[in-house]
Amino acid sequence: MKDERIKRYTDVARAMGQGKFDISIPSASEGDDIADLGVALKELSDILEEKFDEMHRIASITEKINAGLMLDEVLSHLYDTFHSLIPYNRIGLALIDEDGDTIKSRWQKSDGEVLSIDVGYSASLEKSSLKKIIDTRQPRIINDLVQYGSMKPESESTRRIVEEGMRSSLTCPLVAIDKPVGFLFFTSRETGAYRNAHVEVFMRIAGQLSVIVEKSRLYQQLMELNELKNRFLGIAAHDLRSPIAVIKNYIDLFTKGYLGDIDDQQRNIMERMDKSCGQMLAMINDLLDVTAIEAGKLELNLEEVDMLAFLRDAYENARLLAGTKNIEVVFNAPSALPGIKMDVARMTQVVNNLITNAIKFSHSNTRITITANADDELCMFSVADQGQGIPESEMPKLFAPFGKTKVRPTDGEKSTGLGLAIVKKMVEAHRGHIEVMSEEGKGTTFSVHLPLVSG
Repeated sequence: MKDERIKRYTDVARAMGQGKFDISIPSASEGDDIADLGVALKELSDILEEKFDEMHRIASITEKINAGLMLDEVLSHLYDTFHSLIPYNRIGLALIDEDGDTIKSRWQKSDGEVLSIDVGYSASLEKSSLKKIIDTRQPRIINDLVQYGSMKPESESTRRIVEEGMRSSLTCPLVAIDKPVGFLFFTSRETGAYRNAHVEVFMRIAGQLSVIVEKSRLYQQLMELNELKNRFLGIAAHDLRSPIAVIKNYIDLFTKGYLGDIDDQQRNIMERMDKSCGQMLAMINDLLDVTAIEAGKLELNLEEVDMLAFLRDAYENARLLAGTKNIEVVFNAPSALPGIKMDVARMTQVVNNLITNAIKFSHSNTRITITANADDELCMFSVADQGQGIPESEMPKLFAPFGKTKVRPTDGEKSTGLGLAIVKKMVEAHRGHIEVMSEEGKGTTFSVHLPLVSG
């Protein structure tokens, strides 16, 4: 007769294969071979469950690292979740500086009240015992820090960590792209805590952390370079604006006859110069806006505005501008719109940019429609053209700084590629959002949604 336990053990083995380890083993009399098989299955289940949990925690850390989260957040997650895999009362991270001579504490977390080695603590790497860890790329375990300290009385860091009550440590080197970047320290108040440590697990985590350490360092350098670039652009644009404005003013004096009569040829040249100066000033103003936005220095002067009157004024200006290309402009709006608190100058930039773009990319004998409406929460206005439309594959470029699509202005107008990036930031600064719909050959519609209570 077939023993029913065989079927049960088969089910247990299949359950373990699916990651289910909460199993019940049928009992049997001592010396029974089938019972011994059940006991072996239970022992295997316990081992696999431990390994499965270990792999799950490693995968969780790896996922956070690969997701590009900030270093402090990854380390805090490591501290909170690794207790079941390794004993520790404290975890620390130290980084090697760019010249490779100094090691500096970057992050520390402990369950104790006092941190004798805190963020900012530094020491010479060359004179430290950590140098050997970097040279060999192998972790170091000290199971009795008190004894180690008595043998290395010159070690300031050991003295400090012992004063915190720590008695054993595991130190893993951090190496990214074959470059030593720092150390990860696990320390415990228990002597001999790391005697049976599975070092390869922590080296795997150290390898992953090495990547994000290097990424965060490069990111910091990128941020510093970006800030330097913004300062340079701001200074350059500001210094350029003044002389161009002076030239434009002199041209204005000539064309209005304040400096004597000029003939038609001279007037034509002056008008071309004036147009070029205007284009240059527009580009400079765009650069100044971008640098202010990226530096977080965009300031809004909010005031209550009659939205209907504001948009009607924009419509009248659009009619004049579009008339030069024989483009019709239509305004559709209810008899009244709710007032909105906004920065008039900034929102004028938004509306003018959308209208100018619509004219720029539309052919003659087409129509541009400005539409406005509102509900209980939002006021919306849109600018729709019957222009060339934008390929779907190029839509992501629209709001990126200097992002230009393959669609070109119909009359050779110039563009910096900054306008829509500025528009998006201006709208978001008013706690609103902008949407775009486009179809090749049929046109594009930009819609701005602004909260009735803004600022």
